[in-house]
Amino acid sequence: MNSFRNDYSELVHPEILELMTKCLHEQNVGYGLDKHSDNARKLIQNEINNHEADIHFLVGGTSCNKIAIAHCLKPYEAVIAVESGHINVHEAGAIEDSGHKILSVPGKDGKITPEEIEAICIRHGDEHMVVPRMVYISNSTEIGTIYKKRELEEIYRKTRELGLILFIDGARLGIALTAVGNDLTLPDVARLSDLFYIGGTKNGAMLGEALVIVNPELKKHFRNTMKQNGGMLAKGYLIGMQFEALFSNNLFFRIASRANEMARLLQKGLEKLNIEFASDSPTNQQFIVLENEIVRSLQKNYDFEIWEKGKEKTTIRLVTSWATALENIDAFLDDLKTLLKQ
Repeated sequence: MNSFRNDYSELVHPEILELMTKCLHEQNVGYGLDKHSDNARKLIQNEINNHEADIHFLVGGTSCNKIAIAHCLKPYEAVIAVESGHINVHEAGAIEDSGHKILSVPGKDGKITPEEIEAICIRHGDEHMVVPRMVYISNSTEIGTIYKKRELEEIYRKTRELGLILFIDGARLGIALTAVGNDLTLPDVARLSDLFYIGGTKNGAMLGEALVIVNPELKKHFRNTMKQNGGMLAKGYLIGMQFEALFSNNLFFRIASRANEMARLLQKGLEKLNIEFASDSPTNQQFIVLENEIVRSLQKNYDFEIWEKGKEKTTIRLVTSWATALENIDAFLDDLKTLLKQ
């Protein structure tokens, strides 16, 4: 069965595995204090053009979000996010479990606006309410859209004005930065946030995310927070090695570019079939609307995520990765074309 379910179905990119295999019999210091993690930090600092940033390696996106937010906020402080945000929908209440309320806003095309940030801060001015302290965004978003440089600058400016922390979920940051129409760079992301993470899990790694803390006020005792929340991996070098590989030979961006390239081919084929798109995504996540009967037929040979099921039509998510084969895209489009004619 051909899978378009996600971008982490494959074990690992061969170039990452090659480096790890070379280190098979090495003995390394634990807890992310090894030479590979140190080198990965330097490589990332060079890439973001900030040699003062602290970089910590964590296992996955949800734990990274939970630990980062728990570290930054006091018990009575809350985080602002769009309604479709990953922390608000797909993390089983992880943020709430850490004692922090999520203040959700509708957003526009999956993205938050400065006006929404200000409005929710105004509404929470009573001492009997939680205090908005952080703004959470993801790039790319849950529906595959991306933030343009102007949008991020305006959000960052608003958070400075209101004394808020800006945290960027970068589970698919590589995808966003290599998407058609993107005008942001990794140094821009570092300059226009207090902390963000660079996703490895969805960009060719076995596992792992690199959390980058730019704001000096948020750096102190972060490793203590990691340990307390189960985020400090004894074999931390497993993640360090992978980011060492990702930020060598431009691999991080090559992997993301390949995934986006496959998505563009899929998108063009779907457009030729006059398929309805649920969002205007330039990234490796494509959301399309099909009749329920067609969806059921496709599920016999293809794996994908049901995004929103209706009485007559269903929105499905198709995701490409570095490993997506062109012949699998062609086969999907051919089968869909046949079903549309029936």
